[in-house]
Amino acid sequence: MITADFLVIGGGVIGLSVARELKRRFNDSSVFLIEKEPVCGEHASGRNSGVLHAGFYYTADSLKARFTVEGNRHLSEYCDDKNIPINRCGKLVVAESEAEHASLDELLIRGERNGVELESITAKEAEEIEPRVRTCERAIFSPATSSVNPLDVVNAMVADAKTEGVDIRYGATYLKYENDKVVTSIGDIQAGYIVNSAGLYADRVACDFGFSEKYRVLPFKGLYLYSEEPAGSMRTNIYPVPDLRNPFLGVHFTLTVDQRIKIGPTAIPAFWREQYNGLDNFDFSEFVDVIKREMGLFVSSDFDFKRLAIEEIRKYSRSKMVSLASKLVKGIDKNNYKHWARPGIRAQLLNIKEKKLEMDFVVEGDDRSFHILNAVSPAFTCSFPFAKYVCDMISDNLRTARGNQ
Repeated sequence: MITADFLVIGGGVIGLSVARELKRRFNDSSVFLIEKEPVCGEHASGRNSGVLHAGFYYTADSLKARFTVEGNRHLSEYCDDKNIPINRCGKLVVAESEAEHASLDELLIRGERNGVELESITAKEAEEIEPRVRTCERAIFSPATSSVNPLDVVNAMVADAKTEGVDIRYGATYLKYENDKVVTSIGDIQAGYIVNSAGLYADRVACDFGFSEKYRVLPFKGLYLYSEEPAGSMRTNIYPVPDLRNPFLGVHFTLTVDQRIKIGPTAIPAFWREQYNGLDNFDFSEFVDVIKREMGLFVSSDFDFKRLAIEEIRKYSRSKMVSLASKLVKGIDKNNYKHWARPGIRAQLLNIKEKKLEMDFVVEGDDRSFHILNAVSPAFTCSFPFAKYVCDMISDNLRTARGNQ
């Protein structure tokens, strides 16, 4: 049997960041991380947009607002320190009509409250930043938004974690928790403290420990289309004004670290948790569970799941994706958008009692285990300060437990 002082389940960017922070704080303790895949970052962390967000979408009382500005700065510094390429191209948020100006104003208010550098600019000033942009009279420019290759970051974190003394075990699938042991595909693990950062399966793991009572993961598929236009055809990321009632940002233009253009993502309801391509990773029990939950949301939800699902499913069409993108940028030719990027699945947390999508990070825990239930965008950007927050809570839980002994 493997024994460890701390066991982290899941080798995404959050799991790696938490494992490294635990090792820093408890240097004499053994920290194990198990990852079911042959490498870290095989799921959300390696498939996300790579955008380092600035932090102006989120209300000031949210954890996302609390960590995004600091996370952007720390991750940018980390990339510089590790010689990881970073594209500091900024971002324009544009309005399709005058009706969206009120939402632009709300984003400016949120940005000011969160300490984000933003510029409220005219349409002419927006065109000076990006000559191809379309916007109605006004726009917002975020100079702090940038992009990286997320796998470069994950790989650097893995190397650092190993150097710092974190023991990473690959091909180690979490199976269950029983008799105070974590049962995995490589054997049982006896751990003093367990951190669940299992992404798409975080709710299932948490349920084994008596947590996630009112939450379940609802998977959404994110697709991007790459442009065949030459590198440098655009100068900055371009986003529409989002619907602030849900956590998705709409189809937008992202400039990759190598200056390529891609449009997306979608937020298409998936039918099982790892439904990347065709019937890959099909799981009948997951299929039944997810379909039942989605059918229930079709009947009743606080975010109009039916409308969202229908709108997003239409984005399987390249023509639809390009049409939406054309509202933001001039000179878009559908023939340049032929190749889909590797799909990702968003592990979006659903409050099953209130039938609403959780907009903020959600965590639960006690003196034996801690569960990161909702760590969706901008978790990649927030990974360093969010890991410190998680470890602060773990430290408090352990101190409380010792004080009660």
